[in-house]
Amino acid sequence: MKTNQQLIDDRARLLGPNVSTFYDNPIHMIKGEGVWVWDAQGRKYLDCYNNVPHVGHCHAKVVEAICQQASTLNTHTRYLHEGIVRYVDKLTATFAEPLSTAIMTCTGSEANDIALRMAEAATGQRGIIATDHTYHGNTTMVAKLSNSNKSDFGGESHVRFVPAPDSYRPAYWLDGGLPEGMTHAQAFAEQVKLKIKELQASEHGFAGMIICPFFANEGFPTLEAGFLDETVAAVKAAGGIVIADEVQPGFGRIGTHMWGHQRVGIVPDVVTLGKPMGNGHPVGGVVTSMALMTQFREAFRYFNTFGGNPVSCAAAEAVLDVMAAEGLMEQAMEVGDYARAGLQALADKHVCIGDVRGSGMFFGAEMVLDRNTKEPATAFTKRVANAMREEGVILNFLGINYNALKIRPNLQFQKQHADVMLQTLDKVLSKVVLQP
Repeated sequence: MKTNQQLIDDRARLLGPNVSTFYDNPIHMIKGEGVWVWDAQGRKYLDCYNNVPHVGHCHAKVVEAICQQASTLNTHTRYLHEGIVRYVDKLTATFAEPLSTAIMTCTGSEANDIALRMAEAATGQRGIIATDHTYHGNTTMVAKLSNSNKSDFGGESHVRFVPAPDSYRPAYWLDGGLPEGMTHAQAFAEQVKLKIKELQASEHGFAGMIICPFFANEGFPTLEAGFLDETVAAVKAAGGIVIADEVQPGFGRIGTHMWGHQRVGIVPDVVTLGKPMGNGHPVGGVVTSMALMTQFREAFRYFNTFGGNPVSCAAAEAVLDVMAAEGLMEQAMEVGDYARAGLQALADKHVCIGDVRGSGMFFGAEMVLDRNTKEPATAFTKRVANAMREEGVILNFLGINYNALKIRPNLQFQKQHADVMLQTLDKVLSKVVLQP
């Protein structure tokens, strides 16, 4: 078996430069089961990060569904098969009206690409608003929505960015913070209104806004129900549509609701889905109304060879069935509350923890050098994530300042696993020096 360094060298030789890996010392994984993974040396790690195996690494029911369908038939959707309509019927039943139709894709990037085309078909315009610290995928069109991972190539004059919300430092982009009498939600909405006017005055016009309703990459701020009401109203008043990217918060991960947009209290025009949908099998999708779907279908001839194939639909349907049978959304809520309480207890001991937040199986803590100034401990947070990896617990970090520990286990994560994570984090925070 090859060493890590041999694999790293092979990747550089065969895949090219700048291919991302996690951690200073990457993990060579060879096996996964439930919430655990094993490396090539047989070491066992608690996986508190990967949202792809949504109902657990190698869940037997999902594996069985994939194998059974793969051994029977796999083709594309120009032939009729029952799996796609059965799955989409189950999927759309978890949404409110008028979200009743879907397109199946292979990835979230493809889904968001379609969503942007839906916005153009619905409005005749092209201008899109996104936050300034988000990620929605890597197609040519969708990559322009990321302000934190910019390319030197291709135009993005049709995209406008607004400051990401931050519940720990509300309106951090304004000198002196929030103006008297203005709420965090109103400050965010005002930024959106400004960008709508800019786009309306441009050659692109205004087509809509795309957001992760949990603002996951932005650091998953604590936002009250109704936070986006004024923003959504502004988008609608300007003739735009709202696209909710549910790749990270969706499928019951947040515990309180099946979808992130339900938690914040909005009904978007388009919802995009990805990573956790097939428990590791490449499945993505777009959910929208019949009216908007019809506009899209009439404006674009769209076909996806692998999107909605029988094997992918079998995997995706098995995920929904396992979630329901095992009560995983409810478990996510209970265990998430328990884990966040444990993080809050650690905050009483470790001054580096400035804020604890999250919901269900998506939670974490923002690390600071000083609680009074809230100065981000960015380099320290990276050292903590690497130290946790060395101690056998996998997690990561993100946020506007890359100083929020990102803990996002699959839905098989239980209280005893949370205890392992918390005990290990306590150990790591006790030995990693808090310094810039």
